[in-house]
Amino acid sequence: MQSEDLRAMQSPLKSQYKDDPGSAMITLSAESKLAEGITCKVDTGRAMVQAGLHPATGGDGLSACSGDMLLEALVACAGVTLNAVATALSIKLDDASVHAEGDLDFRGTLGVDRDAPVGFKEIRMRFDLKTDADDEQLASLIKLTERYCVVYQSLASPAKLSVTY
Repeated sequence: MQSEDLRAMQSPLKSQYKDDPGSAMITLSAESKLAEGITCKVDTGRAMVQAGLHPATGGDGLSACSGDMLLEALVACAGVTLNAVATALSIKLDDASVHAEGDLDFRGTLGVDRDAPVGFKEIRMRFDLKTDADDEQLASLIKLTERYCVVYQSLASPAKLSVTY
């Protein structure tokens, strides 16, 4: 896709959202249903994913771990955003990959140590890019990718979270 194709595709949406800000508010949703053992099935809209315990918490490693899925969502969103920003800026990427890794202290989620955090203590993301872009273009590409990546921004500035039952 060329930058003018992307602009042509997004231009009517940008105009609509500028004229009617309420039309830009869309609720995304996800659902899981409890399954056999200590697993649940997550409908991704494309396929059903069975999620379960990480081996560090007693899982068998055959089911997807939600922590891994969070990192996968981050690299997926960052990859799509990187590609869109590169297209918009007419930066040719000959090859690109996005990597994420995060540190978890499983004592927290297992209740072994009440002072141990539950959740990722740190997440690191890395872009491996093969391109002719100069350092200034690359800095802009990464800055804009961070700015417009929904999952990155949701982790960096957490949304208000509520629970009902």
